[in-house]
Amino acid sequence: MDDRDTTPLGGNTPEYSVSEISGAIKRTLETGFARVRVRGEITECKRYPSGHIYMSLKDEGGKIAAVVWRGSVSRLGLAPENGTEVIATGRVSAYGERSNYQLVVDRLEFAGEGALLARIEALRKTLVAEGLFDEARKRPLPFLPSRIGVVTSRQGAVLHDICTTIGRRFPREVLLWPVAVQGEGAAEQIAAAIAAVSALDDPELRPDVLIVARGGGSLEDLMAFSDERVLRAVAACSVPVISAVGHETDTTLIDYVSDRRAPTPTAAAEMAVPLRSELLADLEHRSARLSGGLVQMMQGARMRLDRAAAAMPDLPGVVGTMRMRLDDRGQRLDLALPVQATRARARLVGVERRLPGVEMLIGRRRARVEVVGSGLLGALRHFRQHVRGRYDRVAMPASLPGAAIRLQAARLEGVVGRLEAVSPLAVLGRGYALVQERGKPVVSAAALRPGTKISLTFADGVRGARVERDVERDQGALDL
Repeated sequence: MDDRDTTPLGGNTPEYSVSEISGAIKRTLETGFARVRVRGEITECKRYPSGHIYMSLKDEGGKIAAVVWRGSVSRLGLAPENGTEVIATGRVSAYGERSNYQLVVDRLEFAGEGALLARIEALRKTLVAEGLFDEARKRPLPFLPSRIGVVTSRQGAVLHDICTTIGRRFPREVLLWPVAVQGEGAAEQIAAAIAAVSALDDPELRPDVLIVARGGGSLEDLMAFSDERVLRAVAACSVPVISAVGHETDTTLIDYVSDRRAPTPTAAAEMAVPLRSELLADLEHRSARLSGGLVQMMQGARMRLDRAAAAMPDLPGVVGTMRMRLDDRGQRLDLALPVQATRARARLVGVERRLPGVEMLIGRRRARVEVVGSGLLGALRHFRQHVRGRYDRVAMPASLPGAAIRLQAARLEGVVGRLEAVSPLAVLGRGYALVQERGKPVVSAAALRPGTKISLTFADGVRGARVERDVERDQGALDL
């Protein structure tokens, strides 16, 4: 047999599973770095819907992953942001499934620039308490300003970007207030420029909107735009202010005080003026809609007018119909009048036939008058004889003088004479005649017209007559 060494490969080196070695490393890290403070710049910061915050801390020589669990977010002391140098307090832990380690952070503090950031934060709280950051103070920007003011450095690309953007979108007049945007005295110049713009009264120089801008930089470079003097000047400015300081991720306190914040100077110019092509397109669109609306309104009005005209009667036709109806009514009236007259005459004849004749009525009246007259004359004669007989039978006293007898007799004769004088027969006997028309006495010559039939009553009878003409014109007035 071969006397070879049968010792297993690896010798006495212990063998671990992956889980065992990962757990050992984790215990070693958590034991050796149970509580540490790590200084670095925040990068790759991201907040997940779960509430956890994942980020990294880096410096010139390395980078370490960090996590803030949801329960520790409210106790961090500051909101983590990319580019902020902080001192993170926590513990080191390992994540065995990916063979990496991370810093579990439960507190953050500013480092390096922490003093500046703390001062900025204190100023922010003061201004918030004063209400300078309230949204109710924000003023709307003018739709199309005629003049735009710019507070920025004369050198650099910021002014060029603003002018180029304004010229491309809608050319407007640009007034520059050149200032230093960083370093010693920058805050004083910026505040003075904003105050000068607010104090302008000349309408030929006063801008309609003011842009305060500068390019990106470090926290120290942007500190002038978080200065209290600049912030209060912006709050007191009578012209709407657009802040455009730094890049999109940079934030200064002027952004909270100004009426609008732009992420870049180019975006500030875009906010200040509208795009001319869009305005022209919108104007053309509105003009087309207006024209279409007017055409539609005219068409609708024309349709309503046509319907109304169609519903109205034909005036010439109506007039013609009315004329024909009038002619028909006139013709019918011409025919109806004789018919009505004939009918009325027939009714009159019927009534006349039912009435007794005039001669009969006159005869009856005459007979009645004759009877009454005869009775009256007989009564008068009888009364006269009776009176005379009484006087003849009466024995006159011897003492009654004859003159008294004669006086009474004369009075009696007078009464008899008056009675005979008022008798109708006595009147007719004197040559008078009673003129009657249809049984009624005629008392006026004007009531008789030529051709009227009348009756004449005499003392001894009645005769009919007809009126021919006027006696004054012709003496033959009556034809008996």
